[in-house]
Amino acid sequence: MAKSTHFFIRRSHRYLGLLLGVQFLLWTIGGLYFSWSNMDEIHGDFQKKKVPLLKSDLALVSPSTVLDSIQKIHPVDSLVSIQLIDILGEPHYQIRCVSAIHDSLTHTHDKGLMNHLAHAVTGKLRAPLNQQEAVAVAARHFNGHPDVTGIEYLTATNSHHEYREQPLPAYAVTFRHPSYTTVYVSTELGTIQKFRNNKWRIFDFLWMLHTMDYESRDEIGNMLLRIFSIFGLVTILSGFSLYIISSSWWKRRFLRN
Repeated sequence: MAKSTHFFIRRSHRYLGLLLGVQFLLWTIGGLYFSWSNMDEIHGDFQKKKVPLLKSDLALVSPSTVLDSIQKIHPVDSLVSIQLIDILGEPHYQIRCVSAIHDSLTHTHDKGLMNHLAHAVTGKLRAPLNQQEAVAVAARHFNGHPDVTGIEYLTATNSHHEYREQPLPAYAVTFRHPSYTTVYVSTELGTIQKFRNNKWRIFDFLWMLHTMDYESRDEIGNMLLRIFSIFGLVTILSGFSLYIISSSWWKRRFLRN
């Protein structure tokens, strides 16, 4: 009986070790990259240029004036945020609000998030950024020679895209730079949302392997990771068990017969 138990534990430990060995290696590689990397470089902070702040003596209109203009377009049920932002050196209000949208076919009301931009001096609503404006915004905030190599207009992204779960639509503006940096500009918000470079892309790929979330990359509580965590614990416990049952005391106590 003792010999069969020893054989079962040893075989379980061997196959679990084989199954988990590759994943343990990936966890180690990812951990090394995470701990040895400069997060400021991964986030692209060194590529973000500081632009002049807005002047304090601006004669700004009240946000209520802009809200009145928005109310003429659609009802505003509630406000999410009102921010004063800089768009190419001009002050603008960025207003995010919730509005009830009526569907005449289904006779239902759905509440949706609406984004608006308005010039903060004149109070006049303006359209979302066009391509030329988005490129200019990206270049103005990029710390380097703004030589554009690619422009892409995004209206949807999948779960593996580097701009996943971010405000859309947006322009992806890629600059000629050793880091292959892409700057993502939200057209409706009028601001830069993300800087993505090669160091971030390596980080993101290793993070996917680290979390074992091969669908959305960011879910650290997925079932596969939980299963492998349990397997890892069993592998460690089986190793301790093998050490104990291979000891001379265990052999004298249980295997002498």
